[in-house]
Amino acid sequence: MAIHPSAIIEDGATLGADVTVGPFCVVGSQVTLGDGVELKSHVVVTGHTSVGEGTVVYPFCVLGEVPQDVKFKGEAARLEIGARNRIREHVTMNTGTEGGGGVTRVGDDGFFLAGCHVAHDAQVGNGVIIVNQSAVAGHCIIEDDVIIGGLCGIHQFVRIGRGAIIGALSMVTNDVVPYGLVQGPRGELDGLNLVGLKRRGVARADITALRVAFQTLKDGEGSFMERARRLGEETDSAYVSQMVEFILGDSDRQFLTPR
Repeated sequence: MAIHPSAIIEDGATLGADVTVGPFCVVGSQVTLGDGVELKSHVVVTGHTSVGEGTVVYPFCVLGEVPQDVKFKGEAARLEIGARNRIREHVTMNTGTEGGGGVTRVGDDGFFLAGCHVAHDAQVGNGVIIVNQSAVAGHCIIEDDVIIGGLCGIHQFVRIGRGAIIGALSMVTNDVVPYGLVQGPRGELDGLNLVGLKRRGVARADITALRVAFQTLKDGEGSFMERARRLGEETDSAYVSQMVEFILGDSDRQFLTPR
């Protein structure tokens, strides 16, 4: 363990093995840092916050401060950050609120680039990349392997399905289907994240099935939800089934539909 003399570790904080706390960091009394966590310098970790093993936090991040929500009245709430994340300069992540379940969660192996924000009660999966200056609003669900490009805004309560990609400078106000590609200033569903699917080694048959499913959602008969239900009855692709389950799941918002 290496603690710089200028760092402040409040009584009650729990630090695992081989933790590094650099110059001018502040670690609060309810904070737990897992094995091998590194706080570079000028990092504030406060509130009821846990940081998983091997996570590296770069200068001027603030993790676990109270949410930016006028309804917050000081109730007990938490921030849970998983293992092996890279959290770059000036990133902010807030605790939850009573109205949103009380917990903001970030999964494992994420990459959070400089200046991005994860708001109260958001649920962020594994392997997520959020690029510079993008903001995930309160109560959002960001599933595994999502990429959110730079300078994006994700509206509160939006769900973004697994493997989707959001192009830079997009404002996303409705749910995004798994493996979707969103781009444009007012984000529009513009296709599938084919590059991401190929990079992950998804079989050609599954990619073809997803392309057919996307076309069915775009041009098929009936409402968007009716098309999705028919897909669920007809498909034998696990990837299409994931898409259908996501569409038919609970949501507080509508969907971005194919152009």
